[in-house]
Amino acid sequence: MGITKPIISPCTQIDKIQRMKIEATPLKDCFIIHDTVHGDARGYFIETFNLRDFKAASGLEIDFVQDNQSRSSKGVLRGLHMQRGSSAQAKLVRVLEGAVLDVVVDLRKGSPSFGQHFTIELTAENHKQFFVPAGFAHGFVVLSEFATFFYKVDKFYEPGNEVGIMYNDKDLNIDWKLATSELIFSEKDKTLGSFAEYAASL
Repeated sequence: MGITKPIISPCTQIDKIQRMKIEATPLKDCFIIHDTVHGDARGYFIETFNLRDFKAASGLEIDFVQDNQSRSSKGVLRGLHMQRGSSAQAKLVRVLEGAVLDVVVDLRKGSPSFGQHFTIELTAENHKQFFVPAGFAHGFVVLSEFATFFYKVDKFYEPGNEVGIMYNDKDLNIDWKLATSELIFSEKDKTLGSFAEYAASL
């Protein structure tokens, strides 16, 4: 009697080398992760995070300690937020539902890209993840009817070390892709400081 070989579906044939594809951005240490989607007639499978592969592909020693998730309606703008000092957080962000414009600003003293920003559209369909290094301000605005936003952080929330920059800072001049009349903010985000004030505090 011959030996029967197991049938392996396309969803389980994972290429371990190509599983995590990283794309650099103009901002140092800030990069996009393109997840490998394994699909067939049943649907799809994605390995969204693997610490071993993340460290090997990025060269970074980061251990995420907390996962956060929010759901927001179109026009909701959350940001620009960060924690400073020893509480500065690295983040790995993605969208589970809908679409957002994700925005980061390099606020690391001495960085060659200090004061520069980068934007990327993250959607449930493109399966992109975005790595935000510690020392960056981060925010997003919802472009779809609703969006569910998910992210990992490597430091716990410390409200005493939280700072922020106004979304419409004149020096940063960020294009949020929506008219100001469409934007929705928390009361806290309406009172954030300016980039110039933050830079002067360094």
